[in-house]
Amino acid sequence: MVDATTAHEALSFMDGSSGYNQIRMAPKDDGLTAFCTLKGTYCYKVMPFGLKNAGATNREDHLRDLHMVFDRLRRYQLKMNLLKCAFGVTSGKFLGFIVRHHGIEVDQYKITTIRDMLEPRNLQELRSLQGCLAFIRRFISNLVRQCQPFNRLMKKDVPFVWDEACHNSFESIKKYMANPPILGAPMEKTCITQENEENKERALYYLSRTLTRLELNYSPIEKTCLALIFSTKKLRHYMQAYTVHLIAHIDPIKYVLSKPVLSGRLARWGLLLTEYEIIYFPQKAIKRQALTDFLADHPILVA
Repeated sequence: MVDATTAHEALSFMDGSSGYNQIRMAPKDDGLTAFCTLKGTYCYKVMPFGLKNAGATNREDHLRDLHMVFDRLRRYQLKMNLLKCAFGVTSGKFLGFIVRHHGIEVDQYKITTIRDMLEPRNLQELRSLQGCLAFIRRFISNLVRQCQPFNRLMKKDVPFVWDEACHNSFESIKKYMANPPILGAPMEKTCITQENEENKERALYYLSRTLTRLELNYSPIEKTCLALIFSTKKLRHYMQAYTVHLIAHIDPIKYVLSKPVLSGRLARWGLLLTEYEIIYFPQKAIKRQALTDFLADHPILVA
């Protein structure tokens, strides 16, 4: 939903007053909301908060869309919260992010919160920091590596000792968030690889996770396959809607599908990858890339 709001010159935001409580329940579903009290059993006539399946229901085109929305609001007698409505603006806050014509940004309030945050003094404060970073993780490159010292303190029966490694990671994250990237969003009939005003590729989403001890024993090609599978699970809504160009040193799809007999995880991976249209492109040689690849394939285990 956030991605769909980008690439528009004009935006309007409206917030329903009392939200779901204005939406009428289907008569046949009234009984599903029944609850008991000392005075009897009652059912909701309007949508209550918290139901699992209660989902959020150029300028001439923009005005036409607004007219359609207003007509439906009048028809169903829905009221908007005027203080939370904005019309014809070039940017706005939506689901915790700032959406503009040129991309998606982190809310400035969250940047200020992280920048002014003091070093965590206990596990509860560290969890609060981790939760804040998790919400904006799509903006942070290699978040898992940056949070590695924190993850050690989150383990069971590990005393909370804020050492130099934690301090350096904390300061590195604060420095990074002082100027976070602006993420692009895929647009119809365009290449998903987009460039900014400086003709540099603009990221759409950053992903990272740690490898389990079993996964650390995978071969380099299997780790590449694992990264691709992880991406398809997290970015399924992107990869099913677009043709994906995979740029890597080796082709993981060819590796999986070239096996005469697939079994175990390779069979599962091969089945998952058949859902997507993925085209492989070999990555160009980069100076000193060999050393980087060696370090990536032989990580240092931190107890």
